[in-house]
Amino acid sequence: MDNIPVLIIGLILGALLMYWLFSRYRLRQNRERTNEQSIILLEKIRSVCKLISVEGEFAEIYTYENTKDVFMNLFGSKKKALIIINAKTHIGFDFKKLQMHAEVDKKKIVLTHFPQPEVLSLEPQLKFYDIKNSMFNTFSSNDLTNLNKEARQHILDKIPASGLMETARKESLEAILLIEKIVETIGWKLDYSALQISEKQKERLEK
Repeated sequence: MDNIPVLIIGLILGALLMYWLFSRYRLRQNRERTNEQSIILLEKIRSVCKLISVEGEFAEIYTYENTKDVFMNLFGSKKKALIIINAKTHIGFDFKKLQMHAEVDKKKIVLTHFPQPEVLSLEPQLKFYDIKNSMFNTFSSNDLTNLNKEARQHILDKIPASGLMETARKESLEAILLIEKIVETIGWKLDYSALQISEKQKERLEK
């Protein structure tokens, strides 16, 4: 009979020890699962990779002219062409340039840097008109390759003044909202307080 209290105390202590070990195991398991969630989530956001927000079309007339000196630079041989450039460009954001980290204990993704808009694709199409070759200076396949490069650069130079970049910059809010939706799929929150967002944009985010 004297051993019964000792036995009861032993059982209670054993139960408490088992409960403590089980609690520690569950806590560690939950922490590992949360860490795994944050890693998967960050990769999921980056896997979106590039987001197109603005599409623009250009129609440009481009005059190409080239003069080649012949006969010891005594004469000039000229070739020229009128080129119509039709191009489609996509402006957007490269999500691989996002800077963010996870605060696991708060189940929060902190977005500290959002990339500037950039040209994601440009597809120029050239149509040649009024092609004029001279006897000693004619269009070659290399000329056509170079003309395609020049046409592409010509359109790239036009983009800053077109307003497409500014439009895409205004649409950056939609990209942030997309990231927020991705984060919310696993019950986490997105903290973008480090970003510079206008008051008007903050109002839209709060709606």
